[in-house]
Amino acid sequence: MDPTHFVHINTGSPEPIYRQLIEQVRRRVAAGQLKAGDEIPSVRELAQALAVHPMTVSKAYSMLEADGVLERRRGLSMVVAAQHQGAQPTADRVELLRPTLEQAAAEARQLQLPKAQALGLFKDILDQDAP
Repeated sequence: MDPTHFVHINTGSPEPIYRQLIEQVRRRVAAGQLKAGDEIPSVRELAQALAVHPMTVSKAYSMLEADGVLERRRGLSMVVAAQHQGAQPTADRVELLRPTLEQAAAEARQLQLPKAQALGLFKDILDQDAP
């Protein structure tokens, strides 16, 4: 797997980089983009591609392993854990999105944006091509 397209980080985000990595891998597994047995980039490869410290990637991978998302294979690359055969049910994927939307809703309220305008912006963003 090409480490330059594996995940994308936002260095300006208040969310720590290791959390961004964890959440993006979880979402890709939940959506079925990454399935059981798929190899993921090595710590060194991903750290170099993202220009971050290898310990940041290692921490994210270790936490994903502890949560059962990834499996470590001695002397080989880490892979997506066996129980992730395909996309999770829609309800489970919606629950992964909920915290992000709750944060966006709180920010829209703080900015006193009309609900229709905030929803229109969200629709426009959804309609844009993915990066």
